[in-house]
Amino acid sequence: MEEFMLIFRHQDGNKVASPEQIQIWMKQTMDWIGGIAAQNKFIGGNGLIFDDAKVVGYNNVVTNGPFGDIKETIGGYIMVKADSAEEAVEFAKGSPVLQGDGNTVEVRKIAKRDGIH
Repeated sequence: MEEFMLIFRHQDGNKVASPEQIQIWMKQTMDWIGGIAAQNKFIGGNGLIFDDAKVVGYNNVVTNGPFGDIKETIGGYIMVKADSAEEAVEFAKGSPVLQGDGNTVEVRKIAKRDGIH
């Protein structure tokens, strides 16, 4: 069994959802993760907060960010166990993040601690 990271990308950082819509999405997300966990394939994950975010670049230049006017933001991630990349993609297809126009879930295989496979 391999490990994969599902990275949630939001297309428009300027869109602000209502507190009610956020609650709906959170419940949908918890239900979706619960379905993966019920198969004993959920490893963990976190949402990401944009407040006080910093970007460190070349020559250690530090800027505030990410900014809401960028085209894409990363909203969080989960890690799952899957028999194949195709199975991990099937998990990703169920993500409530995909309800947002232009949003995506990137699926990446996690390198093993004993080397990259």
